[in-house]
Amino acid sequence: MALADTERGVSSCGDSPFSEIIELNVGGQVYVTRHKTLVAVPDSLLWNMFSKKSPKELARDSKGRFFLDRDGFLFRYILDYLRDLNLVLPDYFPEKSRLQREADFFLLRDLAKRLSPGAVRSPSLDSRKSGYITIGYRGSYTIGRDIQTDAKFRRVARITVCGKTSLAKEVFGETLNESRDPDRPPERYTSRYYLKYNFLEQAFDKLTEVGFHMVACSSTGTCAYTSNDPNEDKIWTSYTEYVFCRE
Repeated sequence: MALADTERGVSSCGDSPFSEIIELNVGGQVYVTRHKTLVAVPDSLLWNMFSKKSPKELARDSKGRFFLDRDGFLFRYILDYLRDLNLVLPDYFPEKSRLQREADFFLLRDLAKRLSPGAVRSPSLDSRKSGYITIGYRGSYTIGRDIQTDAKFRRVARITVCGKTSLAKEVFGETLNESRDPDRPPERYTSRYYLKYNFLEQAFDKLTEVGFHMVACSSTGTCAYTSNDPNEDKIWTSYTEYVFCRE
């Protein structure tokens, strides 16, 4: 009988009525994990559900999976934290406040504390160096013959990063493309780095997260092409720079 239970995934440790492998339906997203992962943090909501209650007391979906009416996308980070009690988020993660709300709901106090504003920045404020980083991009746009027509913007998919090498690497990490200026010493300056993505707001978010703020910006525009045909749109090119500072 014990062998049959083991083959079905029933835990042979202790008197837990739960299987060793547990399937969850969280807001429509299905997760499969170990029972010991769900009870890794004592006094958390999941610990109470899967150690203090019986399987019959918990809600299930139509396929028998335990059901939680929470954000199915963000639960992956909750589960990842429970595996080794370590917080690892993507380089660009705009859902920190919502994830903190989920951590509060699941009674994961340490995780909620790490997600509080300013708590997950590294290195600390006292150890970070001051300096400037300039973000630039070149683009083009057309203005229709009818002045009421909206301008059509076509931006080049490359954002340049200028400044001290060590600061650029600290802020942008693996999203920084160094192929145009490899092996630059940390305390030297460069104007040849660029980013692996093409969203300005993403670059701004990264700079803000590590204590930079914008102090200046400038933009120029010139008419690059105009036809003798008055019915054709004019094409303009522009170059824009944003200067960020950390004091």
